[in-house]
Amino acid sequence: MMEEILVCENLTMTFDDGEYIVHALKNVSFSLRKNEVLGIIGESGSGKSTIAKLITGLYQPTGGNIFLGGRSIVRLKRQAQKEVYTKVQMVFQDAVGSFNPRRKIGESISDTLCRLCGEKKHTAGKETSLLLEDVGLPGDYAEKYPHELSGGECQRAAIARAMSVHPEILICDEATSALDVSAQAKIVELLMHLRRIHNVSILFITHDLPLVSNISDRILIMN
Repeated sequence: MMEEILVCENLTMTFDDGEYIVHALKNVSFSLRKNEVLGIIGESGSGKSTIAKLITGLYQPTGGNIFLGGRSIVRLKRQAQKEVYTKVQMVFQDAVGSFNPRRKIGESISDTLCRLCGEKKHTAGKETSLLLEDVGLPGDYAEKYPHELSGGECQRAAIARAMSVHPEILICDEATSALDVSAQAKIVELLMHLRRIHNVSILFITHDLPLVSNISDRILIMN
């Protein structure tokens, strides 16, 4: 059996604003194996994106636990949380909105390299150009602003930023749903290429059952 690098046990998430209580997740358990594509599919409100935010530490679970490489990553301190970010990266649905509109694409990617990997500024620029080329964009796109790129190009840049820290896990939260069919197919092809050459595991969250059926090794269906 393939090595399990991520294990979620009995994840429960409840939101309470003082007036209403929403049970986003109730005792959800699953694992992600090394170099696997695990599809997560379900209707809106089933808790798909909540799972992604729990794994990345944006939320803390009401109950249950999350293990990365056999180590619990729930309620970590700041430095330990930073280490998790180098192993788990996320690609969002709104690629343009995930970038600072006032900063060039290259600056955003270089900042991630310096902050999470300790890359020096004078070498981060060259590494950024290589990362852009790795996802099918010209290296000089580092000088462009997010609004100057098409939706598909901006998503490629977002993937380059995520891959810059050489993560073990890439979480794609509806990463292709805002794109047209042609751009969507190219992004999926890129993700599968990165999986092969970088041995990265992918958690692919979507509403698109035919798509997730074609690319996933296993599928988690949420109600």
